[in-house]
Amino acid sequence: MIGIAGIVVTFVMVFGGFMLAGGNFTIIIKALPFELMMIGGAAVGAFLLSNDGHVVKQSLGACGSVFKGAKWKASDAQDLLCLLFELLRVARQAPVELEEHIENPDSSSVFSKYPKIQSDKAAVDLICDTLRSASMNYDDPHQVEEVMEKQLEAKLHHGLHANHALQTMADGLPALGIVAAVLGIIKTMGSIDQPPEVLGKMIGGALVGTFLGVFLAYSFVGPMASKVKAVVESDMQFYNLIREVMVAHLHKHSVDICIEVGRQNTPRDWRPSFTELEEALSNTRTGGGS
Repeated sequence: MIGIAGIVVTFVMVFGGFMLAGGNFTIIIKALPFELMMIGGAAVGAFLLSNDGHVVKQSLGACGSVFKGAKWKASDAQDLLCLLFELLRVARQAPVELEEHIENPDSSSVFSKYPKIQSDKAAVDLICDTLRSASMNYDDPHQVEEVMEKQLEAKLHHGLHANHALQTMADGLPALGIVAAVLGIIKTMGSIDQPPEVLGKMIGGALVGTFLGVFLAYSFVGPMASKVKAVVESDMQFYNLIREVMVAHLHKHSVDICIEVGRQNTPRDWRPSFTELEEALSNTRTGGGS
């Protein structure tokens, strides 16, 4: 919703200001289809040339996140803490029973209480792999912690591919606008024998290319790249929360302390209050015993 509002504000302010200043839309409207074809086509062609199919697909999906926002919300963070509480409680009280949950999370009675988390392979793998590693009695918990760090770094790097691709496109659009403008000037020079009023319209049409390249770069593609990065980094906080709780578990802290460490390291806009989380955890204790 905010993204759509941003687009509306951009168009209203830019073109509204142009109209109020006495600008004539005729030249822009007449030149726009051709300039957009040259600039947009060149930008898309360069985008396809510089990226593989996976990044192209990822970038198209990331454009949707500009309007939908981050995948994970505050309620998901609380659900994650409850899920980890239940799993860690099983790991401490009945280690043998933990195996059925981490080896078959799709059929786990614990994971099934949190379908959104269960459907996210990255989150489930991070949880299960870490609990599996912890059950191997590593002498140094820092070994497992280091593996988790590398997993999260790789996930962040992968998630930012779309941001880099879109930002590269944004960086190139002003130059492509100049290319279109130069072509317009070449066309104008071929009609140099025309009267000044005709040449003026042709030069104005050529300058639409420069305007369009800069406008698309700094009003749309650049901001979209920034929003994609913000969404990826926001979603990474969810996986970082798993790491914080699991690291506390690896250092043999009590289950309650592990969850409190996670709560305190939850981003402020997601963080449940101590009372809210305690109520949610009480429901899990009631449902599964303590």
